[in-house]
Amino acid sequence: MDKMYNRLRNLDAYPKINEDFYSRTLSGGVITLVSSIFIALLFLSEFRLYLHTVTDSKLVVDTSRGGKLRINFDVTFPSVPCTLLSVDAMDISGERHMDIRHDIFKKRIDSHGNVIETRQDGIGAPTIEKPLQKHGGRLEHNETYCGSCFGAETSDEECCNSCEEVREAYRKRGWGMTNTDLIDQCKREGFVQKVKEEEGEGCNIHGSLEVNKVAGNFHFAPGKSFHQTNMHLLDLLALQSESYNISHKINKLSFGDSIPGIVNPLDGVEWVQIRPNGVYQYFLKVVPTIYTNIKGHTIQSNQFSVTEHYKSSEEDQYRSLPGIFFFYDLSPIKVTFTEEHASFLHFLTHICAIVGGVFTVAGIVDSFIYHGQKAIRKKMEIGKLG
Repeated sequence: MDKMYNRLRNLDAYPKINEDFYSRTLSGGVITLVSSIFIALLFLSEFRLYLHTVTDSKLVVDTSRGGKLRINFDVTFPSVPCTLLSVDAMDISGERHMDIRHDIFKKRIDSHGNVIETRQDGIGAPTIEKPLQKHGGRLEHNETYCGSCFGAETSDEECCNSCEEVREAYRKRGWGMTNTDLIDQCKREGFVQKVKEEEGEGCNIHGSLEVNKVAGNFHFAPGKSFHQTNMHLLDLLALQSESYNISHKINKLSFGDSIPGIVNPLDGVEWVQIRPNGVYQYFLKVVPTIYTNIKGHTIQSNQFSVTEHYKSSEEDQYRSLPGIFFFYDLSPIKVTFTEEHASFLHFLTHICAIVGGVFTVAGIVDSFIYHGQKAIRKKMEIGKLG
């Protein structure tokens, strides 16, 4: 047993020195104090990094198929009245949504940006007098209402019972409504009155759209949109002047839920129109993104990059419609962000490296100072003896 103990004793890499042979110096005490403070600071820094989460990012091919894409927006037009402002969306699959009103909210604002009224588009409209029948008389009690289409009907039995139906009949004919003051349905619904009341006002429009997860576009434009002979047109009402100021500020634009730490490139972007009429176009590349936080909660959303282009009516030989167009396309690459903690063993390895490294360097410095002082003293003693 004693032989085993002796063998283990011979393996000791840390031989002990009798305390009587220790030589403590002032320089050694200063170096020990400084190195201890340095170790403490490095330990605190490493501990903070250990407590904080780190985000690991990966790029993978997006293999998902189908699905929907939610577009959230909040845009302010200081010079376009709410009644004339419409939202339309279409995609390469051929699906079209014209004059979208579901989940769309509008705020009437004055020239100073103050809110006058907030309303959900298309809800409520004042009526005046009794409806005018197709034969010319007013609607009587127990009589079925059949409004005139004002020359746009395609058959004798066709009725237009609302301003929108009259406008639709005109669209099908390819006509424009040049004077809505003469349309009884529009007067009853207060459309003319609303447009005239909002003259000189602006509009803040916000809400969300749900579209197919394919390339497409959505846009904001003055007037109501429709699709005729495979071309997208606008019924630009004669209630407004011939030029439209599409100056705008994008308060928010996102594709899906917000992701922590990600700022969308168009948030807060403002553009002021100098020349009359024109088309402002944004070309967006949407990148599917999955974010998983430290608790395992997953957010499936999107990021996007953007380029922009303005085309004035003077430069546009095809006479494009005035408005703001957002053309988006989907990237085939998906980004994944995952929050995670550094492992405890990783933290422990760093602490050992800090303590060992600092004490080793401090020992070298102390040995250099100690032997340097000893050599100087020895030379001084030799000089005195000489």
